[in-house]
Amino acid sequence: MSGLFGLPLPLLTDSYKASHFALYPAAQVATAYCEFRHGFDKDAEDERMIFCGLRYIIEQYVARQWTTEDVDMAEAFFRTHNAGFTEYPFPKHLFLKFIAENSGYFPVCIEALSEGSVVYPHTPVFQITAKDEYSSLITYLETVLLMSWYPSTVATLSRRSRTVIENHYRQSVDEDGWWTLETRMHDFGFRGCTCVEQSMIGGAAHLLSFEGTDTLSAAFYAQYRLNNGRPVATSIPATEHSVMTAYSSERQAMLSTIEAYGGGVFACVMDSYDYSRALSEVLPIVASKKLEKGGYLVIRPDSGDQVEAVLMGLRAADKVFGSVVNSKGYKVIRGASVIQGDGVTSASLRRILAAVHDAGFSAQSVGFGMGGGLLQKVNRDTMSMAVKLSSITYANGETRDIMKFPKEGSEKVSLPGRFAVYADPKHGVPVAFRSVEAHPGSENLLRVVYDSGPVDPGVWDDFATVKQRVNDQWSRFPVRAQAVSESLLAYQKQVHAKQEQSVSEGTAFGV
Repeated sequence: MSGLFGLPLPLLTDSYKASHFALYPAAQVATAYCEFRHGFDKDAEDERMIFCGLRYIIEQYVARQWTTEDVDMAEAFFRTHNAGFTEYPFPKHLFLKFIAENSGYFPVCIEALSEGSVVYPHTPVFQITAKDEYSSLITYLETVLLMSWYPSTVATLSRRSRTVIENHYRQSVDEDGWWTLETRMHDFGFRGCTCVEQSMIGGAAHLLSFEGTDTLSAAFYAQYRLNNGRPVATSIPATEHSVMTAYSSERQAMLSTIEAYGGGVFACVMDSYDYSRALSEVLPIVASKKLEKGGYLVIRPDSGDQVEAVLMGLRAADKVFGSVVNSKGYKVIRGASVIQGDGVTSASLRRILAAVHDAGFSAQSVGFGMGGGLLQKVNRDTMSMAVKLSSITYANGETRDIMKFPKEGSEKVSLPGRFAVYADPKHGVPVAFRSVEAHPGSENLLRVVYDSGPVDPGVWDDFATVKQRVNDQWSRFPVRAQAVSESLLAYQKQVHAKQEQSVSEGTAFGV
């Protein structure tokens, strides 16, 4: 069996899609495409998004050889899947045909933007083409391909967080301290995930913007599967409440931690009992031992008001270890900092940094961690990723470009036709055009990543290249841009007008 987790490959879709082979009209060619309908949480001020994670889906689920065993198992399942536990229709004949004639590879072509591309609402991020008898399978893979919404959304959230932190770095951090930006947001989300696979692909998406993570599954995957063994992620030794309460006192717990790891960077949670008292009484007692070891202490509150907890930690560290005032006039704690890793959200991140700034501390003296907020509190609607049929050439040779335009849901309008994406000459922003429009000398940014079977592995960039693409495009692209060309928008209006006429005349309903 070729499927993962014991699942036959024909079941990696929605039930209703298995019935569509008998519903689509006979065609020579069918095309569908994918886009994000709006920016992150419909933020109109910054509509930049990061497209990534399709590589994992292609490699793990699409570029696999189906077998007759897959079909037999699917048939056994579908035999009782219809209402009343009766037989459910599925395209067994088509599956067996491409298993015999195409070495078991699903017969579609998929073109996609490069991993790590920064995009805007309505940018076609990938395009599917199916031909001849397989045209009725055009959206069979939609379900699994759409799962790229998850790494794309996590990557966008992480990058938006970096943007907020980076803005405060510009105000309060000297040039020689900017290297710390790479670890200012740490992934603590592994335990909040539904499965190891989610932690791996979501955690790797976070690593496109930061180096800090405790999600080892993602760190390993990014390093050894995506980056040819070159490291991309780091963490530090740290205590937890169970370690702290295992000792007879917090003083003893901290001394033991300093003895073990005090020569390097290490973190210590300090609110197992009384955070304020630990800062005012325990921290001064263990300070000499910490200074003797010469390492760097990260103070971690884990409860209470986030803003107040961070400020309390900074003030206590300043009192015990002292600080230097940098060239921009902000305090940098000597050999210590604070990390807020409990319940951090985009909103609380902004509040904490504003308070730290107002209190006169440099942004490099505070770090952040996200757990469920990073890897769990997102969904497909966060950026509204969707796949829609956009063009069909019927069996008689007639081509019809089509679009969705619901009267009561204009936010779900799709684009008609078959597309190419080109970089605009000003910023390099990806802009959608009809594929029939000529662009001499311009490269179509939609590249073939699967063509009825695996293509050259070189089509996938390594992780370092993808991360560099994110860094470059996010910093260079404007916060808002029109990602659909004027010519395609005009064509969309023409197609809509025809569809509206068809509706008003009743021909769309066969009246």
